[in-house]
Amino acid sequence: MKTISTKNVGILGTGSCLPEKVLTNSDLEQMVETSHEWIIKRTGISERRILRDDEPAYKLGIEAARKALENANVQAEDIDLIILATESPDYMTPSIACIIQGAIGARNATAFDLNAACTGFIYGLVTAQQFIANGIFKQALVIGCEGLSKVVDWKDRNTCVLFGDGAGAAVLGEVDEGHGILNSYLGSDGTAGMNITIPNLYLTEAEKVKRPNEKYNSIWMDGTEVFKFAVKAMSSATVKVLEDVNMSVEDLDYIFPHQANTRIIDGAIKKLGIADEKLHYVIQKYGNISSASIPVAMDEANREGKFKKGDNMVLVGFGGGLTWGSIALKWAK
Repeated sequence: MKTISTKNVGILGTGSCLPEKVLTNSDLEQMVETSHEWIIKRTGISERRILRDDEPAYKLGIEAARKALENANVQAEDIDLIILATESPDYMTPSIACIIQGAIGARNATAFDLNAACTGFIYGLVTAQQFIANGIFKQALVIGCEGLSKVVDWKDRNTCVLFGDGAGAAVLGEVDEGHGILNSYLGSDGTAGMNITIPNLYLTEAEKVKRPNEKYNSIWMDGTEVFKFAVKAMSSATVKVLEDVNMSVEDLDYIFPHQANTRIIDGAIKKLGIADEKLHYVIQKYGNISSASIPVAMDEANREGKFKKGDNMVLVGFGGGLTWGSIALKWAK
């Protein structure tokens, strides 16, 4: 019988990678009926990074993983587990996690993909934490990697202005007592799942009707319903994960929400009473990069030297499925 460990698990290092190609609001004005002012007012996005047609998203995941390993001072062969969160995989099989495992030389790692849409990085962190805390693995690499530009209908102004591509990664391992992941909270509501859809191998007539331009593998969403869900999910998941460890938003040094829209973020932090300086915004220059948004923002803040050991932070995601999740974390480095 395996003994259950109570190891403290935290983030040892971070990494990120964005495509070189920049797509600005001015560029979009030439592609679809929209304007820079309209996009800024509704989303807060000025530009986004986009993969070239001949460039796979997993290329970004490989580079983000390598940077995270370097930042953590961990060798690839010492990684036991790779979890790749994505809703836009280049391949259904092999998994993108396996592709990255082979590319970085993590020959001792178990690797698999996970899809919880924009909440995927949170789900991945919690999953990896359980394996490490239970003594099954020692060190894990969790990656959010997206190529959403490849499932965007560039004639649909309601969605094409929102999404970008990118990858962010974190190395997890055992940390000092009282540090690392203090608590987590995950949730799903499949009854509202069809509010955000990306068809793959099956498509109903109802889904076809939603896509009048006949790009049937494109992303579609009910913006009004998703907006209401996101504000509620972000605020309630933040409160819940803190309450269970007797903390409040006043105890936070930082909060890293999934960045889908500045209006969602502003609405939620106003409801929570969190000061704007506790956020690190990346949406204005990268757009909505789904599961990669939280790790990319964290990596930028980390490399700017913002974190110190003992800082309290919340990571909170929300997205398709519908899914949501939050983590209370005390920085361990």
